[in-house]
Amino acid sequence: MTVVRGESGAAELPEVADTEDFGRSLAATLQAGDLVILDGPLGAGKTALSRGIGAGLGVSGRVTSPTFVIAREHRPVRAGGPGMVHVDAYRLGTDGRTALLDELDALDLDTDLTDSVVVVEWGAGVAERLSDDHLLVQLSRDADSDLRRVCWRWVREG
Repeated sequence: MTVVRGESGAAELPEVADTEDFGRSLAATLQAGDLVILDGPLGAGKTALSRGIGAGLGVSGRVTSPTFVIAREHRPVRAGGPGMVHVDAYRLGTDGRTALLDELDALDLDTDLTDSVVVVEWGAGVAERLSDDHLLVQLSRDADSDLRRVCWRWVREG
């Protein structure tokens, strides 16, 4: 299993299970209020990574792609733990007129985003305005295998 340490790093993830394990390791470094932006092409492993983050945080509910509902809220199983808000930003904020924050607010999530880890698929170039600091996770996948590559780094604006 790839262990996440420090502000940045890179790893190869040979199988989907390795991507989920990486997400569990990543979750151990996260806390309520953190923003995680997942970037990568279709099939790169964004949802598999999100599943691993959810498992590592110990949230309730099955973590699946939020494409058609835009965002899913996963409550913490253990008292005091963070929840997870899993967002698909593919169709959000692309018209240049509406801020992602306004669109998320319109979804009427039952949680305060500061009480959860917010994981945004397709978030690069859109979701950064949700927080001064965010963890950018870039995924890629080899065309002829299940091998995925991941690079991560904290971006600190504040």
